Order: sequence, then structure tokens, then C-alpha cells
Amino acid sequence: MRRPPMPIRPPGATPRLRVVVADDNPVVRAGLTALLSGRGDIAVVAEAADGREACSAAHHHRPDVVLLDVRMPELDGLSALPYLASIAPVLMLTYSTEPETIQEALRRGAGGYLVHGEFTAAQLVAAVRDVKAGRTHVTPTAADALVARLRRDATTPIAEAHATHSPTGPPSQPFTTHPLPPLSRSQRHMRQSKAAPAPVHQLSTREVEIMDLIASGLTNQQIATTCFISEKTVKNHINRIFAKLHSHNRSEATAKWLGLG
Repeated sequence: MRRPPMPIRPPGATPRLRVVVADDNPVVRAGLTALLSGRGDIAVVAEAADGREACSAAHHHRPDVVLLDVRMPELDGLSALPYLASIAPVLMLTYSTEPETIQEALRRGAGGYLVHGEFTAAQLVAAVRDVKAGRTHVTPTAADALVARLRRDATTPIAEAHATHSPTGPPSQPFTTHPLPPLSRSQRHMRQSKAAPAPVHQLSTREVEIMDLIASGLTNQQIATTCFISEKTVKNHINRIFAKLHSHNRSEATAKWLGLG
């Protein structure tokens, strides 16, 4: 029998940033709730012990952010993710480090992926705020999975993924692994760009790497996370890339990089 969401804040409270915490470990839930509720601009409005409770809590409270574990009873986090992501930004917060799980979570709409042990309390709070603002946060293990995804051999056949759950209603079955969707046109060209463009455009090895990530659609922050450098360093690289490609923006640079402009 489905249990009702467990309210944390008294009725009538109107926090600026409202969070639902979903994790089957009560100690983890309590720790996250205490940590986040101690911030003046964040309040945990409900806890959930499984995916079904998380969906019910999100439907009832309409939070600003959902913190979601991957492995939970009744309904796991990946199964609940599409529905939850249709309500609020979702930040995965888990011990699960499998690349396939990380890639699937991001494909299904997660706004970030944090692995326990790879972030500080301050970084968690910053990630919650940033995910609400639409900025992606990933810890090193998740970043490695993203790099592996980008470097996947474009010639390997990849079947079309078929969605198992509709975001218009709560899911009813646990997660089943599906193949990732085909690479985009820009990603298919990434492998080709590795060999030729650097000598032609006089880009350094790092600039080639960053231009590949720009062409794949990553933001400056995502590039910084993927390359383990600061956003300021990314901006400096991009300015030099634009100068070498004689481009004024990302669209022009990408078109020239992919041979379309």
C-alpha cells in the first residue's frame, strides 16, 4: 500500500527553494534534510523512501528541486525520473557509479549527478541551487561517464531507445536498461575532427578537445567539469578558438569546425 509523503515543514511555510529528498536509507535522508534545511534559502518540504513516494511527494508539493537516489525499493530512481523531471529539476544523489546508469539518468532528464564521497556539503548546496537555475552539476565519476559517451565510436551501430514511461503520469514498473540514442550530427563529426582540423586551424590539443565539446552542445560549465578546469580557463580557450576560426559565436565556430560553414 502506498504511503503518503512525509511532510517536513509545517503547512503555510513558503521557502524560496523547496526540495524533496528521496532515498531509501533513513540516515541519508535525515542527514540531507538537516543539511539543506539549515540554509536560509532552502527547505526540505518532503522525504520519500522509494520512487513511488517521490512521485507522490512531487505531485503534491510541486518542489523546486528533487534529490533522487538510484536504487530504491518499490520503484527505483531511474524509473521515477522521467515523471519527476516533468515536475521539477532532478539532482541524482547516489552511490551508483556504473557508466550506463549515469548516462541513462542524464538521458532521462536528470539535471545533475552527484556520487556520494565526491562532494562537500557546500558543493551539494551549490549544486541544488544551480540545478534549480538550469546549470548542470556532475561529480568526477559522472564526468568520466560523459567523456566516455562523447568518445564512443561513432561507427558502432546504436539502436534507437524506446521510452518505457510517459512523463505525463507516474511510472508503474522498475527501470529496464535501454540502448542510448544515436549520436547527433555534431557528435558524429567529432571523431573526424580529431585528425584534421587542428593543423588546419592551428588549434592546440586542448583547444581541439574543447571545440569538440562545444560542437556537441555542452555549456561552458559542463566543459569545465568534463575537462577538470575552471570556467574562466574555458572562456579563455574559447576566445582563442574563436579568433583562430574567425568566428564571433559558438554557432559560427561549430559550423566551420564541422565543415558546414
